[in-house]
Amino acid sequence: MKHIVGIGGVTNSGKTTLTSSLLRSLPNCCVIHQDDFFKPQDQIAVGEDGFKQWDVLESLDMEAMLSTVRAWASSPHKFARAHGVSVQPDAANTHILLLEGFLLYSYKPLVDLYSRRYFLTVPYEECKRRRSTRSYEVPDPPGLFDGHVWPMYQKYKREMEASGVEVVYLDGTKSREQLFHQVLEDIRNLLLNSV
Repeated sequence: MKHIVGIGGVTNSGKTTLTSSLLRSLPNCCVIHQDDFFKPQDQIAVGEDGFKQWDVLESLDMEAMLSTVRAWASSPHKFARAHGVSVQPDAANTHILLLEGFLLYSYKPLVDLYSRRYFLTVPYEECKRRRSTRSYEVPDPPGLFDGHVWPMYQKYKREMEASGVEVVYLDGTKSREQLFHQVLEDIRNLLLNSV
């Protein structure tokens, strides 16, 4: 059994933290981070809002991400070994791929590949507060959150909902432990019901 699980949602909502916890707790589990597919900085356009367009689908090499997902799907054992994941003999036929990112459900070729899609949300003020405490390789210029990041999140979330992509919404203000146990239990049920 192969399962692809999406951990998507707004910036700084806890996606990476949740993904890391799941990775340690699920059998034969690999992860692909969407952030690893950003195009080089010189290929990121400046938008009408005056900001580099990091929070749009075009800033990502989604074809490369899809190719990586397909590499896992064609040979999860080989992919796991190449990524330092030991295949557990008692669960040798179960393979899980976690996809983590902020625009996972906006790229049509990936949408139907998921066994489960989770979407973390946090309110505007909390998201802005969390974002202000993070340091990025390319630092946020003043006004980026209000002028670009949050509007792009709202745009892509509306498009996702309008296109009928079914997701399990998660409250990113819950504790890390609550979110982890909620999602872990759901994935374990998915595994049990797909035997």
